[in-house]
Amino acid sequence: MAFCRISTFSRKFAASANIRLIPTNCRHRLSCSCRRHARQFSVSVTDPNPKSTYERVFTSSIESPQDFWAEVAEDLVWHKKWDRVLDNSKEPFTKWFVGGEMNTCYNALDRHVRNGDGGHVAIIYDSPVTNTLMKYTYAELLDEVSRFAAVLRSHGVGKGDRVLIYLPMIPQAIISMLATIRIGAIHSLVFGGFAANELGVRIKHAKPKVIVSANCGVEPNRTVDYKPMLDNALANIDFKPDRCIIYNRPGFTPSTLVAGRDVCYHEEMAGASPVDCVPVSATDPSYILYTSGTTGLPKAVVRPSAGHAVVLKWSMWNIYGLKPKEVWWAASDLGWVVGHSYIAYAPLLNCNTTILFEGKPVGTPDPGTFFRVLKEHDVSAMFVAPTALRAIRREDPKADYGQKYFPLSK
Repeated sequence: MAFCRISTFSRKFAASANIRLIPTNCRHRLSCSCRRHARQFSVSVTDPNPKSTYERVFTSSIESPQDFWAEVAEDLVWHKKWDRVLDNSKEPFTKWFVGGEMNTCYNALDRHVRNGDGGHVAIIYDSPVTNTLMKYTYAELLDEVSRFAAVLRSHGVGKGDRVLIYLPMIPQAIISMLATIRIGAIHSLVFGGFAANELGVRIKHAKPKVIVSANCGVEPNRTVDYKPMLDNALANIDFKPDRCIIYNRPGFTPSTLVAGRDVCYHEEMAGASPVDCVPVSATDPSYILYTSGTTGLPKAVVRPSAGHAVVLKWSMWNIYGLKPKEVWWAASDLGWVVGHSYIAYAPLLNCNTTILFEGKPVGTPDPGTFFRVLKEHDVSAMFVAPTALRAIRREDPKADYGQKYFPLSK
């Protein structure tokens, strides 16, 4: 028997669940010190000294980064192989895989479909606030993304252009992200909690050719009118996009479209045909993500394509222990970097199933909702903030709501 960090948390959180010791063949998949949670690069479950193995791998990544990351990068499909793995001649402006060309959308979708995994579920959209559960296979997601990429292209979006995305936690947000990078453009997704002024600041700086938004977001006890905030943001800045594509969510009051500027997402998609990926330079940006601006004006963080994709795919197994086709849940928001990296890109690059959750830790409908998701969708690993766990413990200190879903299968 061996202690597992995850079972220890469960024991403290819900003593009534009688979770104590877990055998070394446990199936939990979070960063954990038990021997079952070994990682790749020759780390074996029978390794008598896994710490020394970790130190060897870490040392290799520091002392021979070119060799180390060149090996990791072979896990992706490249349109053109790089000339140089690492260019640090203008530190701190480091460049990775210089001379290489690839497309992150291809690596996240097309290659899995071509490898015969098109029928595997890519996204589980679980929305307790709208009582909606939807699943997209990799083939279905590829079709949606490639057709929306055609829509963006029909409105003038091309390589290097910006597309600003102001959407709630719905599948169309991920579809818009992947469609943008599919044609070599750069997306900037704005957190739905930002109101008109904060949205306007980001639009003015990014200067997007197209903005993708929705009629509303949904909170536990109210709806958030996205379209009026977008209209107000654009009314208060000098910059104007060429087009706004508005997704009117079914079951809610549709937004009024501004003639000559706004078009309907559903109508545009109805006549769209799929388009192929556009290879981009390894150092070309995938996206711009703005900081919160709490210490001044928001700062634009620019994420280069190849280095971002390489390390995210690598991290799914080496940090989180996820094998391809396992189910993963990052309980965050797409508007933050965690959401970009671990709701959208990393799990799809690794051919995992990612959960897109439109809800809250408590109140949608109760503090057991996280455990329901883990149980119902057979989740292998989860990324969650301590704040969410504290909220659950505060509302349900004895796990009365959560324990009905125990034992979790993984």
